[in-house]
Amino acid sequence: MAESGLMEDLYREIILDHYRQPRNRGAVIEPTCSADGANPLCGDQIRVDVALVDGVVEAISFSGQGCSISQASASMMTEYVKGRTAAAALQGVQAFQQMMLTGQAPEIEGFDDIASLVGVAKFPARVKCASLAWKTLAQALAEGGGTVTTDDGSR
Repeated sequence: MAESGLMEDLYREIILDHYRQPRNRGAVIEPTCSADGANPLCGDQIRVDVALVDGVVEAISFSGQGCSISQASASMMTEYVKGRTAAAALQGVQAFQQMMLTGQAPEIEGFDDIASLVGVAKFPARVKCASLAWKTLAQALAEGGGTVTTDDGSR
């Protein structure tokens, strides 16, 4: 039981670190694809810009506003996908969504900080917050160069 509390404290610290010092926040100078996402139920808004070079995420950034969970998740997501192929990034999106459904962290290289969000799965209303950046990334990559708007509120 004490170990569980230590893990929760560690996870809380990781989430707060990404919220207070978000990685890759700001605009990519020349994105090849972008998407906007919103969760109208809680007011989270995000824009994800991706620069793909030969199918690899060369640069990625996010902007917007929202709760600590949505912003920390966006920060972690950008760290995870940078340098990966678009296909690997989409596999990460699927693994994240599976983690939100099952409450089990996947054993995927690079998912270390992201696993700190596993506890969010216990709170369905917060799952939408944590998933927003990931779903918005998937929309951007699906478009492959166009700008689309997603509305996560109906999902």
